[in-house]
Amino acid sequence: MRQEIEVIRQILDGDTESFRLLVERYERPVIRMIRNITNDIESCEDIAQDVFFTAYRKLASFDPVRGNFSTWLFTITRNKSINAMKKKRALSMSELPEEGDSHNPYDEVAEKEFFRRLDSALSKLPSRQKRVFVLAELEKLPYEEIAQIEGVRVGTIKSRINRAKKRLRTSFKVFKGDIS
Repeated sequence: MRQEIEVIRQILDGDTESFRLLVERYERPVIRMIRNITNDIESCEDIAQDVFFTAYRKLASFDPVRGNFSTWLFTITRNKSINAMKKKRALSMSELPEEGDSHNPYDEVAEKEFFRRLDSALSKLPSRQKRVFVLAELEKLPYEEIAQIEGVRVGTIKSRINRAKKRLRTSFKVFKGDIS
């Protein structure tokens, strides 16, 4: 946190090259969050570029007293992702990129099927539940930060995550029965 504040001070003092450090630190989590909110792998990098451009332009408005830089940046990411979804109503589900590791064929098929079902189950969640689930379970953010990002109370976050988990559990009961 202290390092980020120092980098931000350097940027605000005119060292624009230092912004690269923040981009390198947050690029993957931002893209992952965008992908999980929008289900649109093709436009993730464009939205992420917009997120970082906005963050750069508005960096002077970041107040470390009010919260962490990551919370501020993920709030921008959430808003840009929602705006992109509004612009593009018909989203297509895309497969996760394949990894080139050495699983046996059964494991590869089972893993692919698991992620296909997870994507499908996540896409069926209400957007508020999906966003908080992604932030909590995939980005590993504390509930307090998620509450700040979403602009609601911590209890609301806990409730949304609980509902999301219940829906996902229901979706995966059938899947578990298929594999066992």
